[in-house]
Amino acid sequence: MTEVPTSEASAVDQGRVALVTGGNRGIGRVIAQHLAAEGFRVAATYRTGDVPPGILGVRCDITDTEQVDAAFAAVEAELGPVEVLVANAGVTRDTLLMRMSEDDWDAVIDTNLTGTFHVVRRAARPMVRARFGRIVLISSVVGQLGSAGQVNYATSKAGLVGMARSLARELGGRGITANVVAPGFVETDMTAALDEKTVAGYKAQIPLGRMGASEDVAAAVAFLAGPGGAYVTGALLPVDGGLGMGH
Repeated sequence: MTEVPTSEASAVDQGRVALVTGGNRGIGRVIAQHLAAEGFRVAATYRTGDVPPGILGVRCDITDTEQVDAAFAAVEAELGPVEVLVANAGVTRDTLLMRMSEDDWDAVIDTNLTGTFHVVRRAARPMVRARFGRIVLISSVVGQLGSAGQVNYATSKAGLVGMARSLARELGGRGITANVVAPGFVETDMTAALDEKTVAGYKAQIPLGRMGASEDVAAAVAFLAGPGGAYVTGALLPVDGGLGMGH
C-alpha cells in the first residue's frame, strides 16, 4: 500500500493555516466552517458582515493590494503563514452585453480575476519558502458553459482555470498544488430569491435533478487541501451535478 508522505499525512494534525477569501457568507462561509471542522486553523476575509465563530476574521477588499498585504500580515501574526489559500471572493453584475457598462465589466474582473491574482501572489512567496502550499480557486460552471447576461462573470471565472494551470506548472516543483473547484447551481441566499419556475428550469438541465449544497463544494475544497489531494494539481473539479460535463 502506498504511504502518504509524513508532511502530508500530518497536515490536519498540525493544524495547517487556511485562508478563505469572502468567508463571511454563502459558499465561502461554509468552506471556512468545514475546514475548521477538519482541523485547519482558519482565517477568512470579509468586506461586510462577520465570519463564523472560531474563524479569524480579517477585513479586506482584495482589489486593494495594500489591504491584501495587511490581511496576510494579520493572519501571519495570529496564526502563522498561510499554507492553504481558498480564493473564493467574487461579485456579479449581471446584464446583457449591450447594456453592460465599463463599470459593470471592471468591477467583476477586478474582484474575481485581478483580486484573485493579488491574494495568490501574496500567498505564494511564503509557500515557496516552506516548499508546501495548497491553492484552490473557486470558479463556476458558468466559466465553462457561458451564460447569457454574464459575459463579465463567465470571463472572470474562465480565467481562473488558466491561472491555476499556470500556477501548477510554475510552482509544482516547490510542493505547491493549484486547482480549481467549479460549483454549479448551489443553494445559497442568492438562489433562494429565484422564483420556482426558474429553479425548475435549472433542475431540468442537471443530470442529478437537484441543486447542490454549499457543503458539497466545501468537501471538494477540503479534499484538495488535505492529504488526499497531494498528487492533484492543475485540475478542474466540477461540483455541479453533471451540468457542465464534457467541458
